Amino acid sequence: MVPEEKLEVQELLKRHPAEVAEVLAALREEEALELLRRLYLRRAAAAPLGEMDPEEAARLLAELNRDEAVQILQRMDPDDAVDLLAELPKETVQDILRRLEEREAKTLSELLSYPPDTAGGLMSPEVVALPKDMTCQDAIEALRRVAEEMETVYYAYVVDEQRRLIGVLSLRDLVFARPEAPIRQVMRTDIVALPEDMDVEEVARTFDKYNFLALPVIDKEGKLLGIVTVDDVIDVIREEDTEDIYRLAGAPLEERVDTPWWRSLRLRLPWLYFNLLTAFLAASVVGAFESVIAKVAALAIFMPVIAGQGGNAGMQTVTIVTRGIALGEVPKGKGWRLLGKELLLGFLHGLLVGATVGAIAYVWKGSFYLGLVAFLAMLFNLVAAGVSGAVIPLTLRALRLDPALASSIFLTTVTDTLGFFFLLGLGMLFLDRL
Repeated sequence: MVPEEKLEVQELLKRHPAEVAEVLAALREEEALELLRRLYLRRAAAAPLGEMDPEEAARLLAELNRDEAVQILQRMDPDDAVDLLAELPKETVQDILRRLEEREAKTLSELLSYPPDTAGGLMSPEVVALPKDMTCQDAIEALRRVAEEMETVYYAYVVDEQRRLIGVLSLRDLVFARPEAPIRQVMRTDIVALPEDMDVEEVARTFDKYNFLALPVIDKEGKLLGIVTVDDVIDVIREEDTEDIYRLAGAPLEERVDTPWWRSLRLRLPWLYFNLLTAFLAASVVGAFESVIAKVAALAIFMPVIAGQGGNAGMQTVTIVTRGIALGEVPKGKGWRLLGKELLLGFLHGLLVGATVGAIAYVWKGSFYLGLVAFLAMLFNLVAAGVSGAVIPLTLRALRLDPALASSIFLTTVTDTLGFFFLLGLGMLFLDRL
């Protein structure tokens, strides 16, 4: 009779590594480690770890003994292994590299030298590079010999004697070419290549523009270094989108749904205190007009309306502008045109929404001047919201900071403070008529 434990692993071995990775991520740490060791004994631990979040995978790998960790890393694709190593302490990484074979250690060390947010940090060095004088038949034979060693083989790349990239071969063109034809006659020379220092967001935009399954990475001299595949780009897009969403919400980037409560408390509390500080800033404006509110209590009714609408309108602008910057739709130097558009939209929104609020105030309280104050305050605040919603991300980009840092915390500070100031300041101006 087959033991239940053995049967469980045998069933997992029939599933895709991504599904096994989900199982590992869902287990408690000690259970995940036990399963990982059983997979390791069957030489099946590398692929699931490569599919996991690098931080989670590194945490599990660090709990294994060093020889087990080294053998697993040797079976992983180099780009996945580097992502995992990047999450480990430097001392651990150095110890692991010393235990690896010289060739593998050299490959991983070179990959680790690239910043993780560049094409070089994203690439795999496993690339098919063929000399330009090779025939198509010889090229097919060469591909057959290395196919099992490569992560993916979508294209072959043609290089000169200095390994400079001079052409690209699609497998389709290669298969249908005459066997004796030199590959330089079949290759495509209109190459789309990624510089090694290209930012990952630009890499993602390049894939989106050209719809390739893989793109070559080259150095400053045009030498072929490796390839970036579309599955790695999907990971980048997911990470960048998550980062932008977290930053727009003012949430800590390190937190996930399964983060322990005590760590979530430590991560969120500083943001809440910062929020408290900005709230007191807005409250100080209200305090400065305390006497006006005491005389015209109706103004207090419209304070959350004016401030809330400003925050909502500003977040619409911030979201659209930040997305445009991320997708390369806002070239540098074109920000003034965008600012002009948002200024016009803010004015039109202010006229329409402000007229509605003013009319409600007039009908509700029977005061024309109260309606006028509410109308003007809404108009001014929606114009300010549109302008600040465009200026904040554009300014951050000019300072070479991530535009997603233009979070709701900063924006609502502006719209709340100015909204209260406009409403109460106008109320004081028309105090004798209210």
